[in-house]
Amino acid sequence: MGGTAMMTTTMDEVAADAARATEAGPRTVTAPGPEAGARSGVPIPAPRIPPAATADPAAPAPHDPCAHGFLPERPPVRSMIGTWTRLDAMARAAAVAPDREAAIALVERARRDEELAALRQRVSRLSLRNAEAAAMRIAVVAVSCGWCGLDPQAPAAREVADEAFLDLWAAIAHRIDHDQFVALPTLALHNWAPERKPRRHIPIDQLARTEALVPIVRWAPEGQPLSRLDRLMLAATRLEAHGIWLFRLAETLAGRSPDDCSTPTALRRLVRVQHALRAQLHAEAAELAAAPATPQQRAVLGALAEQGALEPPVLQAADAVLGIGGRRMGEGRRQLLRRHLPAQHRAWLSAMDRHCAPVRTLAHRGGPDAAVYREAQESLIALRRTYTALVQAAARPAADPFPAAA
Repeated sequence: MGGTAMMTTTMDEVAADAARATEAGPRTVTAPGPEAGARSGVPIPAPRIPPAATADPAAPAPHDPCAHGFLPERPPVRSMIGTWTRLDAMARAAAVAPDREAAIALVERARRDEELAALRQRVSRLSLRNAEAAAMRIAVVAVSCGWCGLDPQAPAAREVADEAFLDLWAAIAHRIDHDQFVALPTLALHNWAPERKPRRHIPIDQLARTEALVPIVRWAPEGQPLSRLDRLMLAATRLEAHGIWLFRLAETLAGRSPDDCSTPTALRRLVRVQHALRAQLHAEAAELAAAPATPQQRAVLGALAEQGALEPPVLQAADAVLGIGGRRMGEGRRQLLRRHLPAQHRAWLSAMDRHCAPVRTLAHRGGPDAAVYREAQESLIALRRTYTALVQAAARPAADPFPAAA
């Protein structure tokens, strides 16, 4: 938890700068009809409300990344009730299982006791918030059993995993309209709670920044110190919370001309945010490296990394603005990383891809503005390398997991 206090002052300073950047004129972000741009001749900025999100009048309110990044709208559900306490208990036991075989045995026992069938029948009654809480626990069980790469509806999956568990998994995926949820965003952003109850209502990103956080489902037994995997997941949550200004600066840059006088100012502040996020990860490193780990937890990390399921959403948002992933690894690789995010998050990132394209033309220019853009790209590359080093420290501890500061 030491990184939280260490970064508060720095991030407040960055936040003040970023606020001034967004006040300098972030474009109005509505979802106009297709004729609006043609009539005005003005590029339409990135919509905060994807058109798909407004198609169904009964759908929940659209997600606004500028409000709190890709964190959930409210703190995750700490305790499930009723029959769902069985899933909670199974997830907690699977997380501390010594190996995959022990975790699979837990699932088979639950099937024999008809607990999985009972839960499957109750999925439709879950609120969306409780369905997300159930999805997090399903994700814990799936990765503990080594099933994170499975499609629960694929016939081949029935030959590998427990059929009743796959039915429950598929039902939860249908309920939250997201079939690739077994990944870091679910395992981290829905698996934390403030250590103490806040005295007053505060925004979710501020809560995650300023309060000491604890995992809801621990990867370490109760009464023992948090494991490296616990600390990595909490670090990803705090990274998202500290990165809120990156989302707001992304909206500021959306639709901007590279010749706009505010563009280099916003890019400089983007660099400051990314440097602060990198310092946040460095602050987490010592505690993570000193935490205990097990071969099972390393297997979990390896399986997630193999599926491309460990990229934090905030880094994907920076990439959508600066275009690092698309330029270096190909568009297919970028979409592979994004498939683990909910549909509204993917829509926002795709909008950023389109509407930040003018800013990305600075990559092919000369002059001071182009130098600022390249500095922003380099700071994102350094941030990604630092995050990769944190993951490697969690999986294969080393005396000095980080390279010398650039």
